[in-house]
Amino acid sequence: MRHGEVDNPDGVLYGRLDGYHLSELGRQMADRVAEHLASRDVTHVVASPLERAQETATPIAKAHGLDLATDARLLEAENVFQGKTFGVGDGALRRPENWKHLVNPFKPSWGEPYVDQVVRMMGALDAAKDAARGHEAVLVSHQLPIWIVRSYVERRRLWHDPRKRQCTLASLTTFTYQGDRIVSVGYSEPAIDLVPAHLRAGAKPVQGKGKAFGA
Repeated sequence: MRHGEVDNPDGVLYGRLDGYHLSELGRQMADRVAEHLASRDVTHVVASPLERAQETATPIAKAHGLDLATDARLLEAENVFQGKTFGVGDGALRRPENWKHLVNPFKPSWGEPYVDQVVRMMGALDAAKDAARGHEAVLVSHQLPIWIVRSYVERRRLWHDPRKRQCTLASLTTFTYQGDRIVSVGYSEPAIDLVPAHLRAGAKPVQGKGKAFGA
């Protein structure tokens, strides 16, 4: 699961920074997904250590009477633009010294290698599978690592257009295991009616409201 909307009025690419909590709307998203999953056979709930992921996972764990676990492998991807606003006309890309970070979209040159994200996210998935073997687990993470591990499992190239990720706020990307092997991948958006229009998949960008801010 991707976390809900974050209170981020300045449009900062917050990455792994502390202090970014869910907005009131984000808390509604978390509650909605908790209700959606209430009837599922969930025996393990684990989240990235960042506040927005912990706050999203808490109502899900509570609904199932579970303690919330934490796994640092679910963290947001590292990014050199962390703490900055990101855009051509109104952010970090106005400064030529930042352009060098954009030279290689295949690795990528601006942050944590995609391959490293796959390794840690697969490790987190496998650990959760073992913790909930025979049942279901919920993992709360962030848009880019979720999309990258899904792309790996579905055998797509890892480099991609960020605007085309299918990983909306509070969405569920489902990995079904048969034994120790992933046999299918699913996707659903139980809180889509709460997601602002400019943050939905396929939406046109709005100045000052880039999708990256809600990663």
